[in-house]
Amino acid sequence: MFLQVVFILSALLTVVSAVMVVFTRHIMYAAVYLLGSLIGVAGLYLTLGADTLAATQLLVYVGGILIIMIFAIMLTGGQDFMKNSRKSFLQVPFMGNVKTYVFGGLAALVMGSIGTKLIMNVADRFSEHSEMLSYQSTIEVIGEALVTDHVLVFEISSVLLLGALIGAATIARPIKKQ
Repeated sequence: MFLQVVFILSALLTVVSAVMVVFTRHIMYAAVYLLGSLIGVAGLYLTLGADTLAATQLLVYVGGILIIMIFAIMLTGGQDFMKNSRKSFLQVPFMGNVKTYVFGGLAALVMGSIGTKLIMNVADRFSEHSEMLSYQSTIEVIGEALVTDHVLVFEISSVLLLGALIGAATIARPIKKQ
């Protein structure tokens, strides 16, 4: 029952966030909605028994790729971003509307559910009277597949990400006047 609720919440967060990424007009809001979608996908992986993919999703995509995207957005924003950020400091601390509070509450609920599920799995493994979990860890299978069958795709994606980072830095650098 618990896994079904977490699955439904994760799926809802993923779909709603993905739709909001497409329909929002502000690029920074789109990045925040993408964060919600990636967290929802991590919740889906966890409920499906792919614990390694869930951890990788959180570490690599949420912790790495999304931070690079936000960094690139801030770099390319230039002076307009600085003017807008100074205005935001003058606003009252109670910012947001119903949509942002619903989105934040749903994301917090999914993250809390993911944390609860992870803690329950760890407690089950260290309990003396527990049975084996219904699924095995996926780390061996994924590691072997990345090193053997999919090594070329893995390396191409790393070069692609490096190219995207270099491109963002090139776009963001100031133009020298001669």
